[in-house]
Amino acid sequence: MYAATAAQNSGRFLANTDAPDPPLTLKALFRRQALNRIEAGSTLFLEGDQAKHLYEVVEGVLRIFKIIGDGRRIITGFLYPGDLVGVSLRDRYLYSAEAVTLTRFRTFGRREFQDAVNSSPLLRPQLFDRLCDEMAAAQNQMVLLSRKGAEEKVCSFLLARLRHQQQMNPLTMVIDLPMTRLDIADYLGLTTETVSRTITKLTGSGILVPEGRHGLRILKAKTLENIAGDDDQDGDNRAARRN
Repeated sequence: MYAATAAQNSGRFLANTDAPDPPLTLKALFRRQALNRIEAGSTLFLEGDQAKHLYEVVEGVLRIFKIIGDGRRIITGFLYPGDLVGVSLRDRYLYSAEAVTLTRFRTFGRREFQDAVNSSPLLRPQLFDRLCDEMAAAQNQMVLLSRKGAEEKVCSFLLARLRHQQQMNPLTMVIDLPMTRLDIADYLGLTTETVSRTITKLTGSGILVPEGRHGLRILKAKTLENIAGDDDQDGDNRAARRN
């Protein structure tokens, strides 16, 4: 009896070992790498550094930025868990990356990553999607900076954060803003005073209220959308591909 049961269990074990491996994804590729961390305010890399690695954000928030000729900082984006950094695969980084909060990340050697992608028909289209996401984000940022007024810019930014967080919790109406008002201003091409004044105005209009230390609760999302005057369906698609 025992021998028969053992044989049956052994057969089940052998059958399981023959099961096909799950499809390879960029996320699975990075999951094999060691987990690292940097503290808030620390630099991950600087613009112009040799691009020896790619990074996946696992926890926390990064800001990516450029310093222009007159010394001003232009923040070109904020990166969240699931985002890849340095995916353009240029020889040198095109921007600097700093931690807004304590950030955990995984590192992948650039050459090893290229070899893995080149040898896998499953990874190539995933990388292409990420590159398309970067291009779409850059185009959206150009529209945001060149065509919208201050109030529209702030509302668009808040909506983008809300939609991002609703990918993880569809019912939430609270957005977390760990970045400073100066960070938001440098991202939107505004002054810190304008950002603060606009958020105060939206609060006074009953569109949102403060929630905790770094949060805002959106009370009238439709009104916020009307003021922003945009539809960030592309942003929804990008967030879905990260998951």
